[in-house]
Amino acid sequence: MSILNELAQLSSAEDFFVALDIPYDPAVVNVARLHILRRMGQYLRGAELSTLDDAASRQACRSHLQTAYDDFVRSTPIAERLFKVHQDAIKPAAPVRKPFVPLSALTGASA
Repeated sequence: MSILNELAQLSSAEDFFVALDIPYDPAVVNVARLHILRRMGQYLRGAELSTLDDAASRQACRSHLQTAYDDFVRSTPIAERLFKVHQDAIKPAAPVRKPFVPLSALTGASA
């Protein structure tokens, strides 16, 4: 079974750390589990795992998970802004357009 198939069968972030033999702080994983896995996925999208053998693929996955974990040891999920809800929180609000009602519409006069 390839490493990607193996990882697809896992059900928690902790399972990823155990499967790839990476030590982790449960406090960090409890706060940023989805963010860590999403960041790992971003890193994996940039990797060409299909060209690697199983051992090299496993090492690449291990390296990407470690890097993603380290990102959230140094930073916070809100600061990293991986999810749309966090990205939208810092977008400037669109100006509110007030409807225009011509004076003639109120007085009944035609223009």
